[in-house]
Order: sequence, then C-alpha cells, then structure tokens
Amino acid sequence: MVVPNHVAIIMDGNGRWARERLMPRYYGHREGVKSLKRIVSYSSDIGIKILTVYAFSTENWKRPIREVQALMQLMEQTFALELEELIANGVRVKVIGDIASLSPKQQRIWQMAEERTKHNQRLLLNVAFNYGGRMEIVRAVRSIAEAVQEGRLAVDQITDDVFVQYLFTNDLADPDLIIRTGGELRLSNFLLWQGAYAEWYFTDTLWPDFDVEEFEKALASFRQRERRFGSIKEK
Repeated sequence: MVVPNHVAIIMDGNGRWARERLMPRYYGHREGVKSLKRIVSYSSDIGIKILTVYAFSTENWKRPIREVQALMQLMEQTFALELEELIANGVRVKVIGDIASLSPKQQRIWQMAEERTKHNQRLLLNVAFNYGGRMEIVRAVRSIAEAVQEGRLAVDQITDDVFVQYLFTNDLADPDLIIRTGGELRLSNFLLWQGAYAEWYFTDTLWPDFDVEEFEKALASFRQRERRFGSIKEK
C-alpha cells in the first residue's frame, strides 16, 4: 500500500464537539488528544515517516484566557502521561514554532521531549505549537536579511533551497498530504511555504471523532491524486 511520507493535520473541531455535548471546550481538547494518539499509532504502523500536527497557533492566544491556560495544562499533562509510550514506540518528538516566548516550564517540557526521543526513528511527530506560517516566513526573511547585512550571504545566493534552511522545518521534507478536520475550508496560517504542492483533504468530521477509518478515507483520496507539481503528464 502506497502511503505518503509526510502527513500534516489541522486538528479542528474540538470546541464544537464539546459544545454539541453541552460540555466545556476543554473536554473537547482532552478528547482530541485521544484522537491524536490513535493517528500517531496508526501512522507509525503503516509506514508514514513524518506526522505534523497543528496544536496551537500564534492566533490562539486571542482565545479566552481560561481556555488558553487549559490548553497549556493539557500539553503538560499529555507529555507527563504519554512520553514513555512515545519512547517505547520509537516516536521522535520535534516542536516547530516560537517556543522562546513560552514560559520557562513549558520550554523545559518541549526540550525534554525532544531530548529523550531524539534517537527514535520509526515516526517523527512534528508538533506545531505557538506556530504561524506568516510568522515563520517573516522570521526567515529577517534572518536572511541579517546574514546579507553581515556579509555571510550574498543577495544573488538567495534561492528556494537557501530560504528553506531558515524555516522551522529546514531538515524535513514538505508534506505530501494536509488534512483539515471540522468542516472549515481554509489554510489557517498553516505551513504556507511547505504546503505549496501538498494535496489537501477536507472533512466535516470533528477532530475527536477522527479515527483510523476516517484517516483511511483521507489516505485513499491521496492515492487517487495525480501529483504534477506544476507540470503536465505526457500521454
């Protein structure tokens, strides 16, 4: 069975899932962690090498303070409970985003997760946390401008390949498939550079209900796509 090398997911719909059940939004986020566990396990089993998930965006700070605090607490609890299992299953954790602006405690949690899983090779779980595509691109442009100003890089040396080296994902292949759950049809500032030629799959299924069967629907759709990367196929 052909599987994409790199799958990325916008895990949307936790809040609506909870609201439909007359529960607080935190309940939906907690159930969403269970969906993530299922997808991580299945991705590893079928040979997907990179799974990137949109966990917390730079825009999510605009949400009510109680929800933001609950999300941060959930992140801490998830690593406390799940890290050993991730290690045992050969999952390497990598975080992309502006981690430097998080609290020292949260920074230590991410650093510990990356350090303790750095030798695992079965699956890379790439977590976009405090991440935004525009922020990432602006950050890269600033770094390139500094390199030019300091004489470490000439303007005519700036190419696509050079630009990529200044992104959070500089050592990763671009996503082959990007999935958005929850029924919304927008990019939401996710992997704007990296997703230029990704295949997109949108589903109305809310993230806590996204199971292996729903994931297989997305993978089946991907297998039916003809990827041309801007060219045409000769007949």
